[in-house]
Amino acid sequence: MKAAALITLVASKVGEGRALASFHGLRHIDASLHALNKPRQVHAFIRSEAFESPYIFLLHSEGLSLVQHKEGDFLSIRADFHGASVRYRRDKGGGKNQMIAKAVGIRSSEVPTVLDATAGLGRDAFVLASLGCAVTLIERVPEVRALLADALSQAANWSDANELGLASILERMHLVQADALDYMPRLLRQDAPDVIYLDPMFPLRSKSAQVKKEMRVFHDLVGTDPDAADLLPAALACARKRVVVKRPRLASALGSVLPSYALEGKSNRYDVYTCA
Repeated sequence: MKAAALITLVASKVGEGRALASFHGLRHIDASLHALNKPRQVHAFIRSEAFESPYIFLLHSEGLSLVQHKEGDFLSIRADFHGASVRYRRDKGGGKNQMIAKAVGIRSSEVPTVLDATAGLGRDAFVLASLGCAVTLIERVPEVRALLADALSQAANWSDANELGLASILERMHLVQADALDYMPRLLRQDAPDVIYLDPMFPLRSKSAQVKKEMRVFHDLVGTDPDAADLLPAALACARKRVVVKRPRLASALGSVLPSYALEGKSNRYDVYTCA
């Protein structure tokens, strides 16, 4: 793990922070005295610690965030399965008419099982789970996997008190600690998913200021993701019905392998590979 430490900013979560830090083999810092400080003061505290790594975890009232701090720039990312924007997309996002739903083959009479082999922050997996799919999430980057695990836990706690219907969605999401290229070949045929969903890393645009902050963090954390093209043949050998690859609209096909067909939106494209 590249993160240097886990800093807890809320007194009520210090015990949780210590446990998380111990689980991940990280140094824990109780910074709950800074809970009411402004962000710039928290940033100053982080700089004062002179961490060797540009990555640290922050545990605050909303959950766990990964912070990248370097050259005076602070970027923070977190996974979220119960916030206002997530609930809005669930309610207003178009349901089974969404392009991702059509790409994986969701119909009134069919709800496929899905393996999200490049889960990232889990947004697409959550959409599919909210539409009824049982989704297995694989994320090989330990920092990102920690964010996913925390988001699932935070959402489960929130649903108990606020929205019991969310619990059924979360029950359909199963997070696996693995590398997809190792995991997929080991699946027995009877355990293979109907659909494997891939959203591999794509090179940043040259004007990095236009790139979302989370993508900048992902690219710095993960690197070039050189084995992305290897995911497609492994997925095709594993999936029962289809493999779906999410790509930027104008990007070339993954590994230069043309899909069976594609669904194109304003900024993204779903390349669909049907399995024999």
